[in-house]
Amino acid sequence: MTNHTLRLLAILLFSLAGIFIIDQNIKALFVDGFRYYTECIDLILVYNKGVAFSMFAFLQEYLKYIQLVLVSGVLIYVIYLRKICYAMPVGILLGGAFSNIYDRFIHEGVVDMVYWHCGFNFAVFNFADVMIDLAVVWLLILNFKPQLCKS
Repeated sequence: MTNHTLRLLAILLFSLAGIFIIDQNIKALFVDGFRYYTECIDLILVYNKGVAFSMFAFLQEYLKYIQLVLVSGVLIYVIYLRKICYAMPVGILLGGAFSNIYDRFIHEGVVDMVYWHCGFNFAVFNFADVMIDLAVVWLLILNFKPQLCKS
């Protein structure tokens, strides 16, 4: 394995593990009973059986396996690309995705906890969801600005 590949894997795995660990620890607080209510944001416990806005909940048990295959494909693709500039955002994306998939195996649904209801009601979400969104925006920037991605 080349030094380049080792660096890519190290960045990817450390960012993946970091997001996974942070997210699972936050979720553990809510599974253990933590709640907090404010005028605009409630920190509650919800088990989401679907994906965003509970879509595809009808897939039930199959959803976690479909997601596992899709996310594993992303991991294989980025290793194949061998571009270090993708390592961090993909690691963040995979950390959030694997954390949510792990929830499906352990809790039979994704542990969500942030409920925004100030001015409008929004879907309940979690830290992993935010990290996945951040990673997608980062990857879009890298794709539309290829000069930012030299390797």
